[in-house]
Amino acid sequence: MQETYVFWLLAIPAVLITGISKSGFAGGIGVIAVPLMALEIGALRAAAVMLPLLIFMDILSIKAWWGQQRNDILKLLLPAGAAGIGAGYLLYDFFNEEILMLSLGVMSVVFALWGLLKGISLNTAAHPNIGRFCALVGGLTSFIAHAGGPPVNFYLLPLKLTKEDYLATAVYFFTTINIIKLLPYATLGQLNLDNLLLGTLLAPFAWLGVKLGLVVQQKIDQKLFMNIILTMLLIIGIKLISSGI
Repeated sequence: MQETYVFWLLAIPAVLITGISKSGFAGGIGVIAVPLMALEIGALRAAAVMLPLLIFMDILSIKAWWGQQRNDILKLLLPAGAAGIGAGYLLYDFFNEEILMLSLGVMSVVFALWGLLKGISLNTAAHPNIGRFCALVGGLTSFIAHAGGPPVNFYLLPLKLTKEDYLATAVYFFTTINIIKLLPYATLGQLNLDNLLLGTLLAPFAWLGVKLGLVVQQKIDQKLFMNIILTMLLIIGIKLISSGI
């Protein structure tokens, strides 16, 4: 394991932002982690390094939102999310580094633009079948690049849940999804010693990010914070697209 200083300059803020997002903003802006790290170590390895870290952050976040989840919504979303993971596993052999970088870049740009420009009413998204479809897409994009937040939030946000219900439900959904991903990631050889060691070294920043998220979501204007991160994601997405072409 011989990572450059550039990797650490990218990985540490990526993990911190993901931790803040996990505990304070339902994971939506945590989508930035893999694109940011992929700039230095490639998308496949970045996703592998992040998975154990995400589960660690999920466990910490669940402690903060214990018992506040909406089980009816989870029963609707989780089977479709698991099916999306299965689809990602079956399609894995079709992805090479260039295709993955391009796909990740496109997802990053689309999510960033959606987040920055949204304002269109999404009330029609509340239909249960829309929820299942969003969870299916979320499971697929989560398997590829831990980017399940955008499609799942497309369904959750119009439900007008309380902040506590929304955050807790999202935390429980992605905790379950990330645990399910362990088996296919291990089967594909992504959870090797180097990647696990790298994740271990980044774990303190994951812990700090989760703790900061619990404070940030009470202190900072959420719209301003998310707009800053979304702008960063847009720039990174454009860079990834140029690398994948």
